[in-house]
Amino acid sequence: MKQAGTKNPVFMMDEIDKLGSDFRGDPSSALLEALDPEQNTAFSDHYLNLPFDLSSVMFILTANITDTIPSALLDRMEVIYLSGYTAEEKTIIAQKHLLPRQIKENGLREKNVALSSGALAQIINEYTSEAGLRNLERELGTMCRKIARKTAEGGKGRYAVTRGNLHKFLGVRKYFPEMDQEESQVGLATGLAWTQVGGEVLYVEASLIGGKGELIVTGQIGDVMQESARAALSYTRANLKKLGVEEGMLDNLDVHIHVPAGAIPKDGPSAGIAMATALISVLTDRKIDKDVAMTGEITLRGRVLPIGGLKEKALGALRAGIHTVVIPEKNKKDLEEIPANVKRKIKFMPVRQMDAVLALAFGTDRK
Repeated sequence: MKQAGTKNPVFMMDEIDKLGSDFRGDPSSALLEALDPEQNTAFSDHYLNLPFDLSSVMFILTANITDTIPSALLDRMEVIYLSGYTAEEKTIIAQKHLLPRQIKENGLREKNVALSSGALAQIINEYTSEAGLRNLERELGTMCRKIARKTAEGGKGRYAVTRGNLHKFLGVRKYFPEMDQEESQVGLATGLAWTQVGGEVLYVEASLIGGKGELIVTGQIGDVMQESARAALSYTRANLKKLGVEEGMLDNLDVHIHVPAGAIPKDGPSAGIAMATALISVLTDRKIDKDVAMTGEITLRGRVLPIGGLKEKALGALRAGIHTVVIPEKNKKDLEEIPANVKRKIKFMPVRQMDAVLALAFGTDRK
């Protein structure tokens, strides 16, 4: 404040979700008093040891996720969620800001580089997978450095970067926007997850093996997700007759549910309907439509409960080439936040009950 020369500056605290506490103390407890407008009129720290009025200061804190912020600290904040960029937004930002900056930083001129719109779209979809723009700028910087080297070695003229020669500048593609599964399969459902880097497709596999009716869950998943798997199994057991499956079929079989990318921790209840769909698919030997992704929490009675991060999940589905997304009916209000160009490309299917989810998931295999 002394440096700013004012009593009402803006305080910016970045990455508040990385805050940690150990034997040296807990910084969050000091922030509780500083950030609370009811208390900070006479804030006293251990350095000045004098009361000071912080009520005129505007505090802005940033975080990738709110889960790791202490609840008492989060309660004193007004949370504003900023969602990730769509592919169209990334394209405009790259053309107007990122590419000109990288051209300048690498000692080039605008006339040296010609990046086609197709090549830029390929960089966004196949060389980066993020909600922001950090990796996109890195890839553009890599491309500009290659061109700068060619120019330094005596190359002249304009270097055109197109879909056909992009691999010469950036190497082989790092991400595959198409789905991993080439065709619809039995026991493989497509869920949606909300991560620190935006929305992603989450595959859920189910398999039946000889055993004693136990549930095996793998893929480094958290407690909440394991409970979702148990709820999905209980719903399935309770509705075997309705599904046209022999009543005691699961008594001598173990159910194994696996979520690939086993090294990445996963948690949350929103994969519940995907787990139930994968399990019912195996029991009834019906294929799950590969072009349908789903997100929603399941209850023991088959109700589909609302989830968070719908916009990010929708963008993740679009990046994966999926154009039909099953969502809980209570999430219809969140569709207003989704840009119109995304809504035109994705068909959202609101559902209340698990029966409606199965009708959509098995749409191409109705036997």
